[in-house]
This record gives sequence, C-alpha cells and structure tokens, in this order.
Amino acid sequence: MKMEEVANGDGLAVPPEQLPFMRLGLERLDAFHDEVVDLEATLGDVIKLGGQDAEKKANKLIKQLRAFEPSITMIGQIKSGKTSLVNAMVGRPELLPADVNPWTSVVTSLHLNAQLLDDAPTATFQFFSQGEWDHLVENGGRIGELSERAGADDELEKVRLQIAEMREKTKQRLGRKFELLLGQKHNYAELSDELVQRYVCMGDDFEDMDEDDQQGRFADITKSADLYLDADKIPMSICLRDTPGVNDTFMMREQITINALRDSRICVVVLSAHQALSSMDMGLIRLISNVKAREVVIFVNRIDELSNPAAQVPEIRDSILQTLADNNGPENPEVIFGSAYWANIALSEDLDDIVEDSAEAMFNWAEAALSAETAGMETQELVWHLSGVPELYRALSERIAEGPGAEILSASRKRALNLVGGVRASNAVVSMRLDGDTVEIMSGDKLSAHLNELEAESLKSLDERLDIAFQQFGSRVDQSHKRFLDRALESLLQHLETNGEEEIWQYSPDGLRMLLRTSYQVMRRNVTATCQDVYGTAAADLANTYRSAFGVDVENFTITPPAPPEIPAPVSLGQTIALDLQTSWWKGWWKRRKGYRAFASGFYDLIEAETAPIVDELKVRQADDIRAKAKAELQEFHAEQRAILEDISSKSEVAIDDLEDIFGITAQQERDELFDYIFEELSDNDPVLAIGVNK
Repeated sequence: MKMEEVANGDGLAVPPEQLPFMRLGLERLDAFHDEVVDLEATLGDVIKLGGQDAEKKANKLIKQLRAFEPSITMIGQIKSGKTSLVNAMVGRPELLPADVNPWTSVVTSLHLNAQLLDDAPTATFQFFSQGEWDHLVENGGRIGELSERAGADDELEKVRLQIAEMREKTKQRLGRKFELLLGQKHNYAELSDELVQRYVCMGDDFEDMDEDDQQGRFADITKSADLYLDADKIPMSICLRDTPGVNDTFMMREQITINALRDSRICVVVLSAHQALSSMDMGLIRLISNVKAREVVIFVNRIDELSNPAAQVPEIRDSILQTLADNNGPENPEVIFGSAYWANIALSEDLDDIVEDSAEAMFNWAEAALSAETAGMETQELVWHLSGVPELYRALSERIAEGPGAEILSASRKRALNLVGGVRASNAVVSMRLDGDTVEIMSGDKLSAHLNELEAESLKSLDERLDIAFQQFGSRVDQSHKRFLDRALESLLQHLETNGEEEIWQYSPDGLRMLLRTSYQVMRRNVTATCQDVYGTAAADLANTYRSAFGVDVENFTITPPAPPEIPAPVSLGQTIALDLQTSWWKGWWKRRKGYRAFASGFYDLIEAETAPIVDELKVRQADDIRAKAKAELQEFHAEQRAILEDISSKSEVAIDDLEDIFGITAQQERDELFDYIFEELSDNDPVLAIGVNK
C-alpha cells in the first residue's frame, strides 16, 4: 500500500487524518477482512507442506485476495451533492470539487487502500481520444446522432454551435498542446487537492482567469481520473467511482455513466431531498432498472435543507418508492436519508461553523433518528451518525461481503482445495515410494497429450453449448425487437386514423426494454447452467486423470470446478432513445412530418436505427465478453491442474534420497494429518463447498 501525501503549512508531507468514528457501519467489512486473513493463514500452511511449486500457487492466490477491490459506482441527479458525499466517505471534504461546470464529464475513481508498487503513481488522468473528441465536435455527440438521424437540422446546428464554442475556449486555454494532449495520460507521484482541481474542476469565467491559475485547465478533455488514497479506518481495498450526472445536453455523461456501471456490482443513487424523483429523472430510473435491486442503494441527500426532516422524510420515502414502482424501477431498494453537509461538518475542526437553519434541521432529525445505541456518543460522532454515512457504509459493507466478497472467497477456497488435493496426491505417491512400493506412473509425454485432449474437448464443448445459448438469445432479442417495432407502428397508425396529424403521438419504449431484459435473464441462466455442466465434467475428468496417471486413491479426493463467471447487468438498456424524449425535440420531429406514409416510414426507420445499437450491444459485444470470461475461467482451471499433475509426475522421477528435501516435512503421518485439517478448514468455511463434500 502506498500513502498519498499532501503538503501541510510547513511544507511537510502528511497523510490526512482519519477520525475514529469513521469506522461506524464497517463492521461487516471487518468480518469479511477477518475471513480473508484466515484464508491467507491457511494458504500459508499449504506453503509449508507443499514445497516450492505449491508455494508459487498459494502465493498467487494470496496476491489475488489482496488485490481484490470491489467497486461502487455513485450516480445521481446534478446538484444532488453526490461529490460532497464521496468526499465525506473518504474523509477528505475538499478533495473533489463539488461545484463544477455542467460540461464536466470526468469519471473519478477513488482507490482506497489499493496495493501499489513503490514507483506507481498516486494520480492518473486520462484524456479523451481524438476519435471521441471528433465524435462530439463533428457529429454533436449522441444528441447530434439522433438529430441528424431524424432530420432535425435546426437542432443539430444549435448543438454544433455550442460545441464549437466549447472547442474554441478549450483551444484558448491549452493552445497548440490541445491536439497533442488528446489520447494522452498524465501520471503523478504525489496527490494534492490543487492537482485534482486542475483536471476535474471547471469554472465558468476562463476569460478572466489569471495566467498562473491552473484550476480546471484540462477538465473538459479529461475522461477519467484514478486517485489512490489511504483510508485506515476502512479495513480493505475498495473503489468509489464518482460519475457525472446523466442529464447533460449532449448525452456524453449518460454513456460514460453506463460504462462505469458495467465495471461495478454495486450502485449508489444520490438524490436531493428537495427533488426526490420526478419525470426529469427517467434517465436515472432507466439506468438503475437494469441493475439487480439488491445491488442498488438510494441515498437521499440534503435533508439538512428540509424544514422538518422528521415529518418530511417518510413522505419523501413513499414518493420515491411509488415513482420507482410506477416506472418499472428496482423493487424495494434500500433508501437511506442523510446529509453530506453534516458529514463534512463532523470531519471539520469546528462544529460551530454549521449554518443556523441546518442546525435546526439536525436537532429535528435527531429526535426521529437517534436511539439508545447512540447515547454514549460524543457530539462529533453524533453528527456523523445523523449524516447517514455510517448507515450507507453498513449497506455497502453487507453487499460487498454477500456479493463479490463471498464470490472471491469461495473461488479462492475452491482453488486452494484443488491445490491441497494435488499436494495430497503427490504426497501419496511419495509415501508409496518411501514404503518401497512400485508406482506405475503415466509417462510425461503421455500425460501431457492426455491433458491437451481433455482441455480441447472441454473448450469445444463449452463453445458449442454457448453457441446454442447465444443463438437462442439472439433469436429472442430479434423477435422482441421486431414485435416492438410492429406494435409501435400499429399504434402510430391507429393514432393517426383516430386523432389526425395535429395531435402529437407518444409511445413508451419501456416494453421493449422489459422484453430485452427478460431475454437477457434467460440467457444468463442458460449460460450459467452451461458453465456449471462443462466445468463439472472437466473437474471429474481431471480427478480420474489423477487416479489413472498415478494409480493412487486419496481419501476425500475430489477436484472442485470453478464457479461460472458473473454475468454483468445489461445496463446499456438504460440508454436514452428518441421515444424517451417527450419534449420539444419530439414535437419538432412530429411537426416536420406530413402524411401517414411520412410518419410511418420515418418513425420505423428512426426507431429501428435508434434501438439497433442497444440490440447489437447485447447480442454481440456483451455476448462476446461473457464467452471470453467463461473460456478464460476454464482455461485457467486446466492450467492450474496441469501444473499440479506435471509436478506430481516430476516427483515420481526424483531419487528417494532427495524427496525429503523437496517436501520439507519428513513425517508422512504428520503431513497427512495436517492435510486433513487444511481440507476441513477450507471446506467448513464455505457453505457451498461443505455441502458438496458432505455429499
């Protein structure tokens, strides 16, 4: 781990202070970390017993455990206080600029407690590529695509003029370096607030900016920022990913946020207590509708600005849940209320800085929110508790521990069990040889050829069965797409026959999204079942190889197949399309059409072109990614088993006198007892594995 450094008043580099109460809500994460430490200790025992080859594999597992960094994507309304909340969560109130220009489209990833090499940067800023910039400038970005496709020349020209103005201001700030910077990356060894603001923050008055003022200099061409910080009250590595709002003029942020959601299993939606959820937030609702409800947490911020939080919070909660239910949002997500302002006040040195109205709201909320468990808290800790940040961390800790955390522990235990099984088989061969028994060993060449055959067969089987699953999925998606277009066109024609051309027709694309989501869920189940079957068959074949290659039968010996890869949520379904824009844009499209034929052909072509990228994303890119992950998991499994089997084969050819040096512990009975202990330790700590073993 590498401590980021910030200069204090004396010019000395010091870490930011982490206050003790920042541990509140992290208890489940502490327990998960303890499980990781216990597993590392067990792997340490495997190293002692298994010799050099086992040491390499066990150390690799330990390294993977330590590199585990679950990510949490923060999305929300513009001006909901999302960035202020992120600052409070990491204990750095001034780290990320909270008041930024609406152009800003930077995804900022805060890597807390990440394992870094000594010479690794603590801050990395990636600029948009030339192609991405050209897409925005020349085509008007996503909204430009839509306008051009619909023949909305006036709207497209307005978009281009706005972008041209932005481009000119950017060139004025960056000069001749502008073109050279696109696609580049800036790395820094030390992190400071001023550095972050140079790349993330944008002010509005660049014309009046002093030449020496670097604030926001690179912000409008910065695509992403990766910052590495220490947070000693958080017991493990996590990544908080702060995204821009989703309702920008050119829909740049929407696609950026979709990409960020792909990389995270857990999503925090930050709302303002004054706004709750409204029709303006349909883009936000569409995005979270495609994430598992359990993995969505809603944080309602700015309750410090309510006049009577104790009375208003229940009403706001009911309104949010009703809006989600009415618009096919996630069912019964956890909703937490709080105030990033209070959290940052709690982190400050002087609580008296709180504004009067906010203090009154806090006292009001305290009457409803405080309980017996908070009776012994100091004032600063009470304010932190009332801010809702501990409750948010509790929700996130549970989801990390029960989701990606449980998965990596289970996967690591499976690999460790297979490693132990291989070492035990190797030990059985050694024991037989030390006892003077003749051991019939498959030759190295024959073993290698057999393993090649097994791997080729299992990969072929996986590919063939995935072909079937993806073909079925593609057919369902195409059918759903066509049915939607046909139904929408029929609805349009009925509207024209009934109401004529003067009354503007509206048609929700939510039905298409639901059909595609259902098809995706079926595909997910089929792919998971396919992986389980193929992986299980591969594991059984490899277990038989141990017996046939070495003629030994180890008690409780089995090969545990890997878990199927986690299939990501279809977040691209949340992308805005023309039918979602029930605004002046759609009215303009309508008024430019005259005659039934113009409406029908124009509509069909527009919506088909609008929805085709979403369909292709699911059928092609996402399916290809899933296939690649499934094959990579199977190949890694075969590689691990090949290494163990070849190691046993090599041990069978070592001279008797050298065997003791290879294995370290000479007493075979003691080794067997220790193997039994490790086997039970790994199995008993994983409910899934324990069931499988007990069978």
